[in-house]
Amino acid sequence: MKTRITELLGTRYPIIQGGMQWVGTAELVSAVSNAGGLGVLTALTQPTPEALAREIARCRDMTDQPFGVNLTILPSVNPPPYEAYLDAALDSGVRVFETAGNSPAAFIEKIKRRGARIIHKCTSVRHALSAERRGVDAISIDGFECAGHPGEDDVPGLVLIPIATRALRIPVVASGGIADGRGMAAALALGAEGVNLGTRFCATLEAPIHARIKQALVRASERDTQLIFRTLHNTGRVLKNVISNEVVATERRPGGCEFADIQPLVSGRRGRDALHSGEVDAGLVWAGQVVGLIDDLPSCEVLIERMVRECREALARASRLAAAAELCEEA
Repeated sequence: MKTRITELLGTRYPIIQGGMQWVGTAELVSAVSNAGGLGVLTALTQPTPEALAREIARCRDMTDQPFGVNLTILPSVNPPPYEAYLDAALDSGVRVFETAGNSPAAFIEKIKRRGARIIHKCTSVRHALSAERRGVDAISIDGFECAGHPGEDDVPGLVLIPIATRALRIPVVASGGIADGRGMAAALALGAEGVNLGTRFCATLEAPIHARIKQALVRASERDTQLIFRTLHNTGRVLKNVISNEVVATERRPGGCEFADIQPLVSGRRGRDALHSGEVDAGLVWAGQVVGLIDDLPSCEVLIERMVRECREALARASRLAAAAELCEEA
């Protein structure tokens, strides 16, 4: 299954495991890469740049296939040493980066000078065009269905993907709302040349999260996520639980709220502890609407091979329907 994305990444399939805080570790990343996709380590899951270098080495011991590193750049009073993390990855031989959050402009020249590739994740076409002008190699476009931060425009993938592929010259990866081969086929039909999965890879055997969290994802329907931080203009999509319900209630109270009012509820440490302890209501669990399509916990290999098979079947079925329609028109 060759596209410009597989050629760019050196993978068998145009399937990317997006960077996920606390989840993008060597166990999951190597499993995805060994199965023919691109696994992506999450840089800031590691406490220091030196720890990232060790995680890259550990991942390389577990796979001889390409894998990448995610660097999410967010505004912060005390920002982490982003460039030190980048240098640790480059010096460790990483040649694919997924960037997200703010513009990666400050790092593009260094990354390209070292012969590495950049896939930048955006939630709007205007930001994607800006990233293209600055020199990134591909765009991962996030529809409103996605987990994490879907932006403030509320445009779903069925609209956003074809607009992006029409506007951009560089390849586009579809992200958000994709869990199986039918979604992959739809993304390719809309002009994307690859797909990015986050929540779906959380519900796999190799994902480094507690079994009770994985079962919560399997049980959830498409109606079991909600949007937080809307009033703060930093919208995030998470699984409905006691914590996210309290956040939403606080945001809706008369007079609104400030981030300080909800900060104890949404701390990263609390979310990490929930993933590891299996206490679903102990912290935020980031998940997309795609949970409604998840009903099992396969290995990454089984998931990817099934997706590719289903994708080919869906595209063939669509081709047969198109051919039948053409015959009817001729008749």
